[in-house]
Amino acid sequence: MARIFSFFTGSGFLDLGFEKAGFQTAAVNEFHGPFLNAYKHSRKVMSLPEPQFGHYHCSVEEFIGDGEHVESLIEQVAQLQSEREMVGFIGGPPCPDFSVGGKNKGHKGENGRLSRTYIDAIIQHQPDFFLFENVKGLWRTKRHREFYEQLKSDLRDAGYILTDHLVNCIQYGAPQDRDRILMFGIKKEHVASQLDASSLEAMAIPEELFAWESRMLFRRDEALKVPAWPATAPFNEDVASVMPEGLVDSLTIEYWFEKNDVLNHPNTDAFFTPKSDKFQLVEEGDTSKKSFKRLHRWRYSPTAAYGNNEVHLHPYKARRLSAAEALAIQSLPKEFELPAAMTLSDKFKTIGNGVPYLAAFGIAKTIKDFMHKIQ
Repeated sequence: MARIFSFFTGSGFLDLGFEKAGFQTAAVNEFHGPFLNAYKHSRKVMSLPEPQFGHYHCSVEEFIGDGEHVESLIEQVAQLQSEREMVGFIGGPPCPDFSVGGKNKGHKGENGRLSRTYIDAIIQHQPDFFLFENVKGLWRTKRHREFYEQLKSDLRDAGYILTDHLVNCIQYGAPQDRDRILMFGIKKEHVASQLDASSLEAMAIPEELFAWESRMLFRRDEALKVPAWPATAPFNEDVASVMPEGLVDSLTIEYWFEKNDVLNHPNTDAFFTPKSDKFQLVEEGDTSKKSFKRLHRWRYSPTAAYGNNEVHLHPYKARRLSAAEALAIQSLPKEFELPAAMTLSDKFKTIGNGVPYLAAFGIAKTIKDFMHKIQ
């Protein structure tokens, strides 16, 4: 059995995927109170057990050096490992500083430095394995890539054998074009006997042992470049439309709206009211603009990012997306909900920050498959 400590938990999309894949949650950490409250609320609604060691409402910086929660985390990790449990850290540090569409300040930015802190926590506390998730800009942008490679070097020096992969969440069945870099590491002693000399020297897990794409439902090009994906159409409020032939229906917005019964969801009325009527001129499927992007009912969504003045409009209603609809685009289960008292800003921020549930589930199953291979 494996237990996870979750950092930068948000409202728990990544955690939920791991829980549904069979991992148990030891503890969660979230700095922003409303997000942690949403995590607790959703777990209660879904009748999921509380974390074994509870919730840490603090910065991840409290887990390194002589931080306030260092000793308790040391004790908890040691307790589980003494019980022959595999302990894992999972987390996606805030990523705007590595995003081309965000602040792009890199590892010196207020959020960017938290990636270093998370890696430092892994090195200090020595979990058996870990998952690190971030935007593709950390991997593809030259100056950020140097920082990323330094993190990997430090992890190898600390005894971790690594593998990483650039994925798009649509490959796992989420109706969204969302690229992410994922890095997985495991302590050398757990896997050394399974590796050849070259893999050991490189401190790298070979692809045949950790098969990143084994749990993916679609190839990247198959999902994103289906020739039949529709372009744009005039916006007509509440006008019915028949799905064109040749599409992958489970990757369309409309499929997920129906699957999650978004009009009867507890968060169905949670949406911002546009201050201008100009948004009605945006055609269905026109996501080319920096701000107003109207989704197409018979296509997948662009990345679910609702900050920096980016506004996603409903395909066939004269309004912005509701929180219920945004949760569907993040492929959350129908029964997942956010607290009614949570502000609209916090609702959409936590939704946009989260890992799509189906991607989280697929990644967790891939890790579980790997762990079965090395036991």
